[in-house]
Amino acid sequence: MTSRTVYVVAGEVSGDTHGSELMDALAKQAGGFGFRGLGGPEMSRLSEGLVRDWVEDAAVVGVWEVLRRYSWFKKRFEETLSEILELRPEVLLLIDYPGFNLRLAKQIHEKLPETKIVHYVAPQVWAWNHKRIPQIATTHDLMICLFPFEVPIFEGAGLRSRCLGHPLVDELEEKRIKASRGENLIGLFPGSRIKEVSRLFPMMLESASRLLRENTGIRFVAAAASEKVARVMGSFIEASGLPDDLVEVQTGESQHLMQTVTCGVVASGTATLEAAYYGMPYCLVYRVAWPTFLMAKQLVKLKFIGLINILAGRELVREFIQAEANAYEVALWLGQALANEGIRTKLSHELLEAASRLGEPGVHERAAHEIALLFTE
Repeated sequence: MTSRTVYVVAGEVSGDTHGSELMDALAKQAGGFGFRGLGGPEMSRLSEGLVRDWVEDAAVVGVWEVLRRYSWFKKRFEETLSEILELRPEVLLLIDYPGFNLRLAKQIHEKLPETKIVHYVAPQVWAWNHKRIPQIATTHDLMICLFPFEVPIFEGAGLRSRCLGHPLVDELEEKRIKASRGENLIGLFPGSRIKEVSRLFPMMLESASRLLRENTGIRFVAAAASEKVARVMGSFIEASGLPDDLVEVQTGESQHLMQTVTCGVVASGTATLEAAYYGMPYCLVYRVAWPTFLMAKQLVKLKFIGLINILAGRELVREFIQAEANAYEVALWLGQALANEGIRTKLSHELLEAASRLGEPGVHERAAHEIALLFTE
């Protein structure tokens, strides 16, 4: 085993992307790192299987969904903790995934105080639990933030924090194309998880049906995160009764679609930042299990849930949440956007301006440099 061991934990598809890029940057900058842990297929490939792929099982949304699988998560947590205690890594690198990773950080800080703990993608405790921030400050050695406003929140509690930009910028710049937006072409972006798609895509299809009553010239294209998700979406299209050629499902092409559709509707999450980065006029939709929503409503004290709205400090993008995320409301917004080029142009410019605050390319390299410095302390 190499002399410098980094144990990494990511629990979602986006975390796997960020984690693999960061692992690659660390290996290129400093070398001599051995990676172990939990992640996704890309992180597993880079580590020759030493970082195990678990994201398909680990990526769940909402408190209610986690509680339903409590015993599974408890077992994975105990296994992970045991492995880290045996390996005694120099650095524990946590990538987002706060529900699991914050508990893990607390245990490792107590049991392996010599291990440096880094969090890449700061947990959004500023949204749902400010009281956790002092605790995080005592367990972590470095917080790498995605948004500028996060730095003073963590530094105020005494935790060394850096805002190095958003890792999405590198990925999105690579996928930028020279293209003009089509006419009467609506993009449907229902999310990457099957449960999320099952909650949102039928509503999007019903919105499409409503729009077609007023304008038969509209076309729809839907983004699927994987072939598995595409098959689920295809079954919903078949059940909707819409003509087969009216809604095209494209797999793995979401960034391309965001640059070519007239406007769209996007599930809350990272995709809303992607759409903003490309200046795509869109509305946001969000639905979770009602117990999860009611609990979150008590905890979260923010005006908006859309990341681009939070970044801008005002509502740029219309948010349709829970009961408001219905076919009537969404179809009405889409119809107005299609009919008014001025609305679309204004929103596109505002989104581009807000997204410019995500920083410059080279985020993973800058993060790797900060982490490598920990080995010299």
